[in-house]
Amino acid sequence: MSTPEVDLVDRLEAAVLAVEGVVGLHAGVLGEVATYLPGRRVGGLRLRGDDCEVHVVLSFGSPVVETADRVRDAVRVLVTGRVDVTVEDVAPPT
Repeated sequence: MSTPEVDLVDRLEAAVLAVEGVVGLHAGVLGEVATYLPGRRVGGLRLRGDDCEVHVVLSFGSPVVETADRVRDAVRVLVTGRVDVTVEDVAPPT
């Protein structure tokens, strides 16, 4: 069964992962950054009221500030509050 929160989290996840230079979401050192939904957990996204935290892993060579700004812009169209973006890691070059 889908709820507005589940739909929002799914759309947020898709929007973040669609940003060029983002290779994944990151749940933090101890897995503390997450949104808990019925039957699953989405690491790397935390919703608090209207605000949203996004923690990402970038591909090697991606410009950090510019990519974080693109993530913020992609999320900002889906939430009404503040959007905080944290770059947790950079994936090694392939």
